[in-house]
Amino acid sequence: MLHKKATYKNYVGLDACMANLMRPGMYGSYHHITVPGKEGGAKKVYDVTGSLCENNDKFAIDREISDPAIGDLVVIHDTGAHGHAMGFNYNGKLRSAEVLWKGGNDWKLIRRAETLADHFATLDFPGLKT
Repeated sequence: MLHKKATYKNYVGLDACMANLMRPGMYGSYHHITVPGKEGGAKKVYDVTGSLCENNDKFAIDREISDPAIGDLVVIHDTGAHGHAMGFNYNGKLRSAEVLWKGGNDWKLIRRAETLADHFATLDFPGLKT
């Protein structure tokens, strides 16, 4: 988690965004959200938002979750096989790494984070270095 904001509502800002998982923003799909290690702790109601500053870049609205701190890992569950396939590079936003949780403390990186070299790999501009 990168940001917290308390105004008329409480917001949690993630480094992920609708370019990574557009289903909640497009048609309000529900995805369980947890903060590992804080499952039994205090809960608070938040809008869980992405990093694109768009009005539909939200993973959850008025959702009660464990109260995260800046730097905590926030897990969006059950994104399914189509999360990445539906992703896109909005405003040049690079796609995130993907991690598969196998239960307990067993995690596996299944897709590395995209780089600028990946983003520009199909372009052939003389003198362009990435």
